[in-house]
Amino acid sequence: MSHYGINNVPTDVLVADNDEILRNLNANTISDAAKADELEHKMTVREAFRSHKKAIFWSMALSGALIMEGYDVVVIGSFYGQPNFTKRFGVPAPGTATGYSITAPWQSGLSNGSSAGGIIGLLFNGWAADRFGPKIVMMVSIVALTGFIFIPVFANSLTTLVIGEVLCGIPWGVFQTLTTAYASEVCPIQLRGYLTAYVNLCWGVGILLSSGVVTATLNIDSDWSWRLPFMVQWVWVIPLFLVVFFCPPSPWWMVRQGRLADAERAVRRLTNEDVISDEKVKQTVAMMVHTNELERQAQEGTTYLECFTRSDRRRTEIVMMTFAMQLLSGENLIGQGVLFLQSAGVATTLSFDLNMVLNSMFIIGTIVSWGLLTFFGRRTLYTAGMGCMAAVLFIIGGLGFIKSNNATMAVGGLLIALNFIYNCTLGPLCYTIIGEVSSTRLRQKSIALSRIAYQIMNIICGILVPRMINTTAWDWGAKAGLFWGGSAALSTLYCLLRLPETKGRSYGELDLMFENKVPAWRFKSTKVDQFAVHSEEKGDSKEYIKQIG
Repeated sequence: MSHYGINNVPTDVLVADNDEILRNLNANTISDAAKADELEHKMTVREAFRSHKKAIFWSMALSGALIMEGYDVVVIGSFYGQPNFTKRFGVPAPGTATGYSITAPWQSGLSNGSSAGGIIGLLFNGWAADRFGPKIVMMVSIVALTGFIFIPVFANSLTTLVIGEVLCGIPWGVFQTLTTAYASEVCPIQLRGYLTAYVNLCWGVGILLSSGVVTATLNIDSDWSWRLPFMVQWVWVIPLFLVVFFCPPSPWWMVRQGRLADAERAVRRLTNEDVISDEKVKQTVAMMVHTNELERQAQEGTTYLECFTRSDRRRTEIVMMTFAMQLLSGENLIGQGVLFLQSAGVATTLSFDLNMVLNSMFIIGTIVSWGLLTFFGRRTLYTAGMGCMAAVLFIIGGLGFIKSNNATMAVGGLLIALNFIYNCTLGPLCYTIIGEVSSTRLRQKSIALSRIAYQIMNIICGILVPRMINTTAWDWGAKAGLFWGGSAALSTLYCLLRLPETKGRSYGELDLMFENKVPAWRFKSTKVDQFAVHSEEKGDSKEYIKQIG
């Protein structure tokens, strides 16, 4: 078994330069950090659940913000096959199910509007969350979104709808970053994967809810059939604002601000007092201080520029590709489910019914992923999922050449299977990977950049996909599966070469492995001791490490 040491020199165990840390931190802090790290690694899932019930509750409640985003991002795509919407804003298209069609350029504009706004919101959040704190930024974003929703509700033109989507996309960009970062910071290693994967389930709830609302309003013979789905977003604005107002702040953010007493108070609010003693709270904060110091040695600043220098360059590449590959996997066809099914020959009513089944996979798949996370690593699941999606997409593409009712229904069934595979693997695992691969000091900015990569890819797909499946444009129909099958196959190769295994690793361990350029395929087998001494001339610090070792 190969291991790597400082400067990538083979050694028995990968260790940190604790002399430098000792010069900046006292021995008691490092001793407490080592004890907290050992306790966290030995903790079982049941023990973690028992001691962090409050953290689980607050993380799940805050992740509910993505229900709003998941709802609207998909609801606008569902309108492309909605009779009243297409009659109101479309052009005559005799060969389509509704007799009208939203032209491909306008579909691109509407679908990409929220992505463009999301990029603005993500860039703003990466700076503002570090400066003012995640809670304040989140509350301001909720208030802004409340006002922005008025624009699509009362829009009378496609131009106004696009403007509304852009403005609403700004606070959605904030939600995307903060919820994932919070889920990755407030719980121990054993629960990290489940809570970050839960973010995908919230997306699924929003998407399924949008499918249900659009289907329920389908038979309303007026503009309210598409205005009402937009209005539903106001329902959870007040509950979400109250959740953000009362939730404990992230103790990691407090540590980065040097507010250690506040960090301890935050940890107490996130843990059960009858299980976690004051001594263990201090040890937990000490571990955060130690990890922050370890990262500060590798990267002094916390600007966007730092994300592309030294060891963080590789980490930024991985998180950006992980999010971008969600769309390269062919998932974008699912977002255009109604139109894709109709272009494949499925009737209007049946296409909306199948779309509800399709979107229910976000919830079912995420629940299944929790079971898979217990037995398999992040790298294994993400890579296997990508490979399976490539295979299914090639089959869908092949069926596009067969003109029969059986082939059409098979395409619908395979699209549901594709979404199930996606939500068992890529969908939830993406949030887990970006939360673990990014360094704690640059997490807000790293997640923002990863989501920006997704939004840029979403804009590209928003231009390509409508043209691929729209009968008034390229009219590929199910044949589009061949194109996306190829991109998924190339993404599988990237995963094999670049995606590391992060399961069961503390943030300090991951910092050392990235700093020492451990290859992606060796992450699982590499041994790490961030509190050990690797040099012979250590003096007092060597004796100290012996005492705690």
